[in-house]
Amino acid sequence: MKNLKIKYLLSSLAIALLFVGMFSSCDSDSSDGSDNLAIKSVSKSVAGDLIPVTQGDPNNYYIIRGSGFLSVQKIYFNDFDTYFNPVLVTDTEIFVLINEKTPYANASNKLKIVTKSGTVSYDFVVAPPSPRVDSYNSINAAAGDVVTVYGDYFLDPIVKVGTENVSIISSSLTEIKFKMPANATDKYVTVTNISGSAVALEAIGSALYDDILQGDAGHSLWSAADTFDTAFADDKVQGLVSVKFIFGGWNGADMKFTPRDVTKYKAFRVKVKSISTNANASITFVFGGWAYQVKKALTNKWTTIEIPFSDIGNPTTFDQLTLQESGNFGGNTILMDDMGFVLK
Repeated sequence: MKNLKIKYLLSSLAIALLFVGMFSSCDSDSSDGSDNLAIKSVSKSVAGDLIPVTQGDPNNYYIIRGSGFLSVQKIYFNDFDTYFNPVLVTDTEIFVLINEKTPYANASNKLKIVTKSGTVSYDFVVAPPSPRVDSYNSINAAAGDVVTVYGDYFLDPIVKVGTENVSIISSSLTEIKFKMPANATDKYVTVTNISGSAVALEAIGSALYDDILQGDAGHSLWSAADTFDTAFADDKVQGLVSVKFIFGGWNGADMKFTPRDVTKYKAFRVKVKSISTNANASITFVFGGWAYQVKKALTNKWTTIEIPFSDIGNPTTFDQLTLQESGNFGGNTILMDDMGFVLK
């Protein structure tokens, strides 16, 4: 039987029909390949010539080439029992999808095929998804501070600050610790694994709140009955804690900061969440001593809000933020996190 050469990416149905046709035309070939079981190469099923690879991505189809495959019983990637369609098997090729649940950490890095006559293994790495950076803390870390990156798929990660590689102190699949280098302000943190890279959204040094109020020059509530908690640990989206406000209807809070030059930034940013599911949930951000009032609707999911400086008079200095609950239904509990600025 001639080797199958797939030059174009086909649908599963088309490939199945192709193999059925091949079996119909090869009834005389009854060999199960038991004397020459081998894996010669693995190629991703893509348009054009099939190029051998040593690394595969879950949820993608691959062509395993070799010999002795007709009596295949099991296929394993990293010891994960992988489904295959017997119709898509010939003596020399197997068409198979790498399952998205295939383990990739602390794995054998082996493809294994079990037939009636024996077992064969082949060096093959199943890659994790590209890394996902959810947050890092502290955003305003100084040189020498230990920074924690939170996210997922941090398998054998490489971390850069700007274009500089930094030494990793420790890492797991969901957390990395590294020491902030010098001259890092206004640069971005990038995490890379074998599948790709992810860049943190916040520039270093851009935070007003990253588990603590940065440059806090005093904050107060309009009503003593309300709550202003800057270390709320039960629900957060960046770092370890968030800010929790419990506001009576139309009440608010004033926050003063050490004056900051914001000419290098283009917007104010914050992540916000309403505890109430009322469709009218909202908050008003007040800038410039009530010169600018920006009302934003809220949901019970964390939402990123950016307010362009062009909408609030293009300030060159930032030193105060006022908040007012404006849902008009008697008050609300509002969470805030990852507050700061967006670089131009």
